[in-house]
Amino acid sequence: MNRLFFFLLAFSSLLFAETSVPAENNASQEKLIEEKAKQEQVDLLRSKIDNTLQKLAKEGVLWQKSYDSYTTYRKVEKELQEVRDNIKKLSKKKGPREELNALETREQILANQIELLQGKDTTPFKDLLVPDELPEPPNVTNPIAIFSALSYVKQINGKVNEYLQREKSLSVYILLLRKKARLSTELSLLTKSYEDMEASLEDMHKLSLFEGAFETVKKAFVVYEQRADTAVTQVEKEIKAQTLKLFNLGIIVLVLFVFFFLIKLVIKKYITDNERIYMAHKMLTFVNVTLIFLIVAFSYIDNAGYFITVLGFASAGIAIAMKDWFMSILGWLVIVLGGAVHVGDRIRVDKEGMKYVGDILDISLLRITILEDITLTSYTDNRRAGRIIFIPNNYIFTHMIANYTHVSLKTVWDGIDIMITFDSNHRKAIHLAKEIARKYSKGYTDITRTQLNKLRNRYSLKNTNVEPRVFSFIEPNGVCISAWYLTNAYATLTLRSTISVEIVDAFNAADDIQIAYPTQTLHLNANEKKMPGLPSANPNEGPTVNW
Repeated sequence: MNRLFFFLLAFSSLLFAETSVPAENNASQEKLIEEKAKQEQVDLLRSKIDNTLQKLAKEGVLWQKSYDSYTTYRKVEKELQEVRDNIKKLSKKKGPREELNALETREQILANQIELLQGKDTTPFKDLLVPDELPEPPNVTNPIAIFSALSYVKQINGKVNEYLQREKSLSVYILLLRKKARLSTELSLLTKSYEDMEASLEDMHKLSLFEGAFETVKKAFVVYEQRADTAVTQVEKEIKAQTLKLFNLGIIVLVLFVFFFLIKLVIKKYITDNERIYMAHKMLTFVNVTLIFLIVAFSYIDNAGYFITVLGFASAGIAIAMKDWFMSILGWLVIVLGGAVHVGDRIRVDKEGMKYVGDILDISLLRITILEDITLTSYTDNRRAGRIIFIPNNYIFTHMIANYTHVSLKTVWDGIDIMITFDSNHRKAIHLAKEIARKYSKGYTDITRTQLNKLRNRYSLKNTNVEPRVFSFIEPNGVCISAWYLTNAYATLTLRSTISVEIVDAFNAADDIQIAYPTQTLHLNANEKKMPGLPSANPNEGPTVNW
């Protein structure tokens, strides 16, 4: 029995031993598997945290920079306080001062850092939470201010969009912070390490700060957007009002242009004189521009009475400084309204001994423009022609201006003087000169007669004789035959040249007419018959020279 009991006991021990070994092996394997799974989970969490940190580095750079400045300030402030406490302790002790000097140097460095980081101590994101101040809206009182108003609206919208983007970037950054805080918490629960728990607490603290900042940004954005909308609405309202006002002014200006254009068409239809049409157009244009200027000026002047008062005081100084200009403008009005000269008229202007004869090309607000032609004045005095002469309008008051073609007159009297000797048949010479003048000036004589009849209704004409006239005058060297005739005011030299040649030919063909000119006669014999037209010579005197 004992042997059987022993055998059973040994067999049981062997059996227990065989079953216990596998159980221990299974427990250790399960533990290894759990640790491996845990490590894999930890590694996965750390990988997710690293990825989240990379995204945080890309998003919200300004927010992170502001937060780093805030944390740096806190650390520097804490370290500075510790250094100052140590300085107080060491200053009470006696001994070497090397450590105390090092602490004082460190205190100075930390104080400088605190000064550079000033403003980051109260709250992080201080500069980012407060939106930019809105600029003062412009006063849109004229069309030019519309451009600055549109620029202002664009600037305000840009500021609002910038702050909105700031809010969106903070929202994305907070989402990433929440993910990192959740991952850090899970990691600390798995590892149960002090570093991971501290990192988790720091993430939670950081998340709370950013969430508080986000709430502030949302509230500030609502207020900021309302203020911006109010300013933009006010400016857009003023822009709309000025645009409508400008449109109305455009309609008025267009109506004025059409009205004066129709008047010009009527004038062109019922007036045949081109010069009068030109001057009427100039006058209508001046009135049109003046009306438009006054309408626009008074439309954009808030206080018209104040403007007129200032203009009245300023006009005295302006009148003195710009006397010639004002006189020229006044002269233009006199010329246009009085009708003394017109575009196309041939005039002569005397200025400081010089004479200028030409045709009027234009009469502007300040001056008369004439084209100098080849005339008797050009031949005898100037010896040049073809110049463009600018005559200030104020010359109408101070200088001699002669009009050769006033109103309907297009002809002028021109005269040719020719000297004959005393013993010539002067009556025959007068007759020949008159016949030649009458022959070549007949057409101009008839034209002038018709023109003068038209002028009787406007002027008191006493002498209307238009036939050629010939006069004879006794001169020291003979009898001067002066022939006067009517000719084209624009071509006096042409007819003058023709008549002069004809008279010379007629006088030379006559036996009893001799043209007088400077001559010399030598008397060598006292009994010699004297030459016609020369005084007798004294025989006791030498050779006599007569001119």
